[in-house]
Amino acid sequence: MAVKLKLTRLGSKKHPFYRVVAANNETARDGRPLEFLGYYNPMTNPPEVKLNAEKIKEWLDRGAKPTDTVRSLLKEHM
Repeated sequence: MAVKLKLTRLGSKKHPFYRVVAANNETARDGRPLEFLGYYNPMTNPPEVKLNAEKIKEWLDRGAKPTDTVRSLLKEHM
């Protein structure tokens, strides 16, 4: 089973809010995640990001691959 760290979209139309989750590679974008790892709110200035560094490190050590967007969030905020 390949695991990815990716974003799931919440919020309403034109007001996105994202959760950072660990999910199976084959699940849909908003499908059931394995674990919630934080959130990203691009609508505030500056964008609000809260990540659980311990859980993210555990998933990365287990072999999870972050998507490009999550990778850039990790570089900026960890």
